[in-house]
This record gives sequence, structure tokens and C-alpha cells, in this order.
Amino acid sequence: MSTPRKAARRSAIRIVSAPADRPADDEIWPRVTRELADDLAVDAPARDRAGKAPFDEVARLQEAGLPALLTAPGANPRGADWRAASAIVREISAADSSIGELLAHHYVLSWSSRFFGPAREAGATTALDACTAEERWLLAGGVEPPLTGTDPGLVLTPAEDGWILDGRRTFASGVTVADRLVVGARPGGTGDWLIVLVDPAHPGVFTDAGTDRVGQRLAGAGTVTFDHVPVPAAHVLGVLPHDEHTVTPFATLAPLALRLLLVQVGLGIAEGALAEARDISRAGQAGPVPAPPARNGRTAATTDPVGTGDDPYLLLAYGELATAAHAASAVVERATDALVRGLLAGPELSPEERADIAVLVSAAETLTGRAAVHITTRVLELVDGAEGADARSGGPGFDRFWRNARALTAHTRPAHRLRDIGDHYLNGTHARLTLPA
Repeated sequence: MSTPRKAARRSAIRIVSAPADRPADDEIWPRVTRELADDLAVDAPARDRAGKAPFDEVARLQEAGLPALLTAPGANPRGADWRAASAIVREISAADSSIGELLAHHYVLSWSSRFFGPAREAGATTALDACTAEERWLLAGGVEPPLTGTDPGLVLTPAEDGWILDGRRTFASGVTVADRLVVGARPGGTGDWLIVLVDPAHPGVFTDAGTDRVGQRLAGAGTVTFDHVPVPAAHVLGVLPHDEHTVTPFATLAPLALRLLLVQVGLGIAEGALAEARDISRAGQAGPVPAPPARNGRTAATTDPVGTGDDPYLLLAYGELATAAHAASAVVERATDALVRGLLAGPELSPEERADIAVLVSAAETLTGRAAVHITTRVLELVDGAEGADARSGGPGFDRFWRNARALTAHTRPAHRLRDIGDHYLNGTHARLTLPA
């Protein structure tokens, strides 16, 4: 059944938001993000079980001003805000990774005109920027070509005032609640890809929500059918050449930026699970430790009661998991710094620099994916039967961290990433300049 569109979304709370014309800085956005993350964490298990389309959650994002972070007039357009965007996605994901994923896709799509438009400059201000900031649009969709040759993708047919869009595509996030869709389609089904903006409220757009998902249930995934949808020429945001030799290295930062923000989602899942498990373990520290084992047929004298926080095996487990999270964080930060430098370079970015960024993103993706699955699996064992676990997590709801980590990493290809890293390290080979790379 197609998802009904809502004319307006209103949140039950009010978030202190940053003005649209304020730049991201060390005071405004961290505070706004913490407030929103704390609010999302309160009912995250209940909302995960309900699995409803995240209209209310999107309203909370919009009231906080977060969708306009990278596009707000007056904000630093030269790439520094990508660090703020990464931190925001990570913190929101620690509270609710579905909403973090939704925001990650939005941020990359909001730069579609800059990645693929005529200027292709990091500092260019576009009509898409202005509308996203002023209207507080949430963007969803995807510009990448189909991963299989059997999927024809979306097709554009020339019309008097632009194009007609037809076809059907499945998207991982946001399409059930988006204000606008950004999609890639081929004129006549062949040749270069055009990146176009579509209003999902058009009567020719039909959205079927993804159901029965293992994890990331609130990410707004779904399949969208476009039936003779008009696309004015002004809504063509840019072009992705079919020939990889004519694609600029800067344009191919788009998929790397998305992959790296999704890595932030995975890292947020791991850190959120670890922090919540720590709180549960701390809550059980007041109980006495069982009597020590018998020695020479006698029971050793019981010392003063101590808590589970003194259990050496528990300390070892948390030490291992915290170290895994720290290691992943360090690699992710290095990749983020490299991406920001690439965005600052704009059209001057060289293929060699792009290749170096791709290697760091692949390393972050591989290490963080493994860490997220490992941490969320071990966390289930640490809180199993712990006092207060059911009360804090709503019973089985605590496994959402593991389910979300598995769903997020299910389609990644660590073997391919490691092969590319090894080929680059050993032979200096560059990954192909294709969009899905």
C-alpha cells in the first residue's frame, strides 16, 4: 500500500533551534544536537517496535534546524561544516540510528547541485541550497546508477518544457517522509545520468514503504514508482557523465561522502549501545559478590560487599569494547579530515587525492562495520539478565542496536574494500572513478 503524504508535520515538543542564518559553531549545533538526541533516546525502543513512518521524528529534526546545516545562508560553505554534519549524524545515531541514516542521506543529497552542477564548486550557492534552508526541506532518494544490469533504473523522456520521468526504484532511506526527492535518471535509458529534483506529492509519484525490516525500521525506506512525472528543466540539478574518463574527481566525492556519513551512523550505533550497556551495568553494582571459592575444604571469609563494577571479566569486556570503539573513531576522524580537504579543493581535486580519500573511507567503513557488529553482539551478552536491563530497554528492545548494525552493514562489501586498499597500498592502483565506487 502506498504511503499517504501528510500536508504538515508537527512535533509534540519544542527544540531550541539555531537560526537558519547562523553558522555551525562549537556552541550552537552541539547543544541543539544533544537536546534532540536526548529527546529521541527517551522513546527509541517504543518507536522502534511501532515501526511507523518517521513523520514526527522528521518534524523534530526540522524544528531543530538540522536539515539546513550544510546549506543555511551564512554558514561556512567551504567544507568545515562537514565536520559538524558528521558529529551530528554520529550523536543522533547513538540515540536513534534510523534517524541518523535519514539525516546522512539528506546531507549528501543537499550538495547534489555542487557535486554535479555546472560549477561543481564546494563554495557554490545553489537554488537547492536556498530552498532547503528556507523551506526546511528533507531530501531523500539516490543518484547512483543501478548496481545490476537487470535493473533499468529511471528513464527520462524529452518534453516541451523539460522531461518526463518514469520508472521504479527502491531507496534505503527517507522516501516515505521526504519533502523532495533527488534521483538520477537516463534520458531514453542510455547515456549520461541527469540528477533531477521531484516533488513526491505529485499524483504520479507512488511510494511503497519498506516493511518487516530487520533493522533501521524508522529510516523511511521504500520503493518509489514514477508514472509520467513532469520534470521542468529548472529542476535538473546536474549531470553525471556515463564515461568515467569525463567524470571529475570532485563529483565522485559524493558517494564517498555518503559512505563516510553512514560510517558515522554505524559508529553512533556502537557508541550508543556501549553507553547504554554501561549504564545498566552500573545500575547493578550495588549487589554483593558471591562468596569466594572454597580453599582446602574451607570457605574463605567474605569481604565487604562490592559491585559488579569490580568483576575483572566485566572490566575486561568493557575494556575490549571501548578500545574497539576508540580505534574505529580514530580511523573515521582521519577519513573525515581527508574528505573535508577534498571538498575544499573543489574542481582542483586530483585523481590521486581522490584515490587517497577513497582508501581512507574504505578503511573506516571496514573497521567500523566490524566494530559495530562485534560491540552490539557483545553488549547483548553483557546486559543479559542484568538488573534493570528490562526496565531500561523495554525488554527485547535492547537488541535494536544489533539489528540496526546488521541492517546497516548487510550490503557493504568488506572483501572488495580490503582488496582495493591492498591494491592501492601495494601497487598504487586507483579505484575507478565511478559513482558507486
